[in-house]
Amino acid sequence: MSIDDIKDIVKEKYGRAALDAQTTRRSCCGTGSALGQCSDPITSNLYDAGQSGEVPDAALRASLGCGNPTALAQLRPGEVVLDLGSGGGIDVLLSARRVGPTGKAYGLDMTDEMLALARENQRKAGVDNVEFLKGEIERIPLPDNSVDVIISNCVINLSADKGRVLREAFRVLKPGGRFVVSDVVVKGEVPPAIRKSVELWIGCIAGALGDTEYREKLASAGFENIELEPTRIYEMEDARQFLAGHGIDVDAIAPQVAGKFMSAFVRAQKPAAQCCAPRCCSGTASG
Repeated sequence: MSIDDIKDIVKEKYGRAALDAQTTRRSCCGTGSALGQCSDPITSNLYDAGQSGEVPDAALRASLGCGNPTALAQLRPGEVVLDLGSGGGIDVLLSARRVGPTGKAYGLDMTDEMLALARENQRKAGVDNVEFLKGEIERIPLPDNSVDVIISNCVINLSADKGRVLREAFRVLKPGGRFVVSDVVVKGEVPPAIRKSVELWIGCIAGALGDTEYREKLASAGFENIELEPTRIYEMEDARQFLAGHGIDVDAIAPQVAGKFMSAFVRAQKPAAQCCAPRCCSGTASG
């Protein structure tokens, strides 16, 4: 698959998911019950009751993630937050409430249907300090050094050029800015049948980076203080669920991937600005 092929497939799939979220209980990796809390091992039970009550039902139903980056990010009033691949807007709306009226939350998505759904969810939630942008996470339409925190929820693994995504994230973060995302990560080798599956790519699995490779790409982009914290490790029965219905020999492949795929919190930081002028450091003065 080429980069453009993957992009078109992802856009089409998530466009349909946005439309489905307005009338059904469908999510990115499976079909669930009320309020989007589905039985899929990747997308289920990510938000607690308090968070669910802060956003419209359609935003929760359109949640396509594998974690809860807003719980990880420790957002502060006045900060500027950017959500890469914001979907129906749930993490943007939750972030906007945490940074308050002096802060701002941006959501970036390439899918018209998702952007329309997110803006409607913003209207229903009555949250003003939010802006949804159309664009690609490989080409973030914001200036250098403009964002305090970048979050993302199971989206970076969908990109066919993850190195570029991380370099763009580094570019738009302010010095000292934080990168705090949820993503699917893999430990060890993945069978070729999985990597070649289009459906498993857009279902959060086939495009997942190895944990060591993720660290290396973050470091190459310029990040420091890199951490990967597993939040869910998918065992044999989980593997059977996310492999079923994709033309994969489940009995043969599930034992090979059990325990290898995991949802993880990925943390990193852009280095703080260095003191470079005579009066820029506390307690110093010159002539």
